Amino acid sequence: MEIILWLSLFIVVYTFVGYGILLYIIIRIKRITKGKPSEIAVNTDMLPTCTLVVAAYNEEQYMADKIKNTLQLKYPAGKLKFLFVTDGSDDSTPDIIKQYPHIQLMHKAERSGKIMAIHRAMKTVNTDITVFTDANTFLNEDAIINICRHYADQTVGAIAGEKRVKVDENADASAAGEGFYWKYESALKKWDSELYSVVGAAGELFSVRTSLYKPVEDDTILDDFMISMLIAKQGYRIVYEPAAYATETSSANVTEELKRKVRIAAGGIQSIIRLKALLNPFNYPLLSFQYISHRVLRWTITPFLLILSFILNIALAFNGSTFYQLLLAAQILFYAMAILGWVMEKRELRIKVLFIPYYFCIMNYAVLAGIIRYSKKAQSATWEKAARKQ
Repeated sequence: MEIILWLSLFIVVYTFVGYGILLYIIIRIKRITKGKPSEIAVNTDMLPTCTLVVAAYNEEQYMADKIKNTLQLKYPAGKLKFLFVTDGSDDSTPDIIKQYPHIQLMHKAERSGKIMAIHRAMKTVNTDITVFTDANTFLNEDAIINICRHYADQTVGAIAGEKRVKVDENADASAAGEGFYWKYESALKKWDSELYSVVGAAGELFSVRTSLYKPVEDDTILDDFMISMLIAKQGYRIVYEPAAYATETSSANVTEELKRKVRIAAGGIQSIIRLKALLNPFNYPLLSFQYISHRVLRWTITPFLLILSFILNIALAFNGSTFYQLLLAAQILFYAMAILGWVMEKRELRIKVLFIPYYFCIMNYAVLAGIIRYSKKAQSATWEKAARKQ
C-alpha cells in the first residue's frame, strides 16, 4: 500500500507541478549551454499570405465588435484575407457580416458542427497560412504579424497563440480559477515550445501551414487540438507565441465552466485514442515525453490516482503511523478548502485562497465525467456553448 500510495502521489504531483519544475530546469540548462533563443525579426516583405478563418454560430452579441477588432489587425496590404463561416446560425450573425463586403461569408442553413464548417472553409483557402480564431475572442493588433513571422523557419508547421482570460478583482471561483490556470498553462507552453514543441493548440487563436492541414474526422470533439497535433505528427514543430494573444471573458459561472471542462475531457480521451502513435517515444522522443507529461496523464489516470491515494492514506493512517495521519490531515484540509470554496461560491462570497483547491477539484471531476461521457458515446462534436461573462 505504501508503494502504491507514494507512486500515486508522485504521478499526481509530477502532472500538475513536477513537470513544470522539470521543464524550467531543462530550459535553464539549455539556455546556459546554447544561449537564449533570439528574437525573430519581422520582414514585412517576406511575410506569407494568410487567411483568418472564424467559425461562428449565433454570435450576434459579439459579431460587430469581432469584425471591428479583425479589421484593425496589422498586416501587409493584399496579404491578409478574412473568411467567416456561420453555418446553422439563425440569428443576425450572417446579416451583420454581409455589411462588410471585403469579408468573405460562407453560410448555409443546416448546422453540422464547427469542424464541418472548418472543413468547408478550408476547401476555399488558397493562402500560405491559415489562422483560426473564435468569434468571441479579440486579438491584439500585431497578432497575425507575430504569428506569421515564425513560418520563415521551415521546421515550423503550426503556431499556438496565447489565451488570456479577463479577471476582475471581484471575480468568482470560475473566473479566478480559469485565469490562474491559463497563466500557468501559458508558462508551460512557453517552455514546451523552447524545448521542442507545444503539445496542441487552443481554438481561441492558432495557425497552420495550409499545405499541412489534414481534415480530422467529422465526430472530432477537440478539433483545434487534433488539427495541430496531426501537424506535429508529420514531424513539424508547434511554436508558442505569447505576443499573439486572444482575450475573452471567463465562463459565466462554475456550472458553465464545468460544462466546458467535461467536453474537453471527453475530447481528450478521444484524442489520445486517435493519436496513439504519439505515445511511442522511439518514434517521437521529445514530443512523446511532452505529450504524456502535459496532456495524457491529466486526461487519463491522475484523477483516479487522487482518489486511490486518499483511500490508501486512510488505511495507512489507521495503522497508527503518525506520519500518515499528518499526511491524511493535509489531504483532508485541502479537500475541505475545496468544499468550503464550493459553499462560498453558492453564497456568492469571494475568498480567493479557496479558489485554487476548488477549481483543481472541479477540473479533476470534469475529467472523470468526461471519461464516462465519452465511454457512453454521449458527447457530440456539435456541442452546446458555455455561457461567458458579458
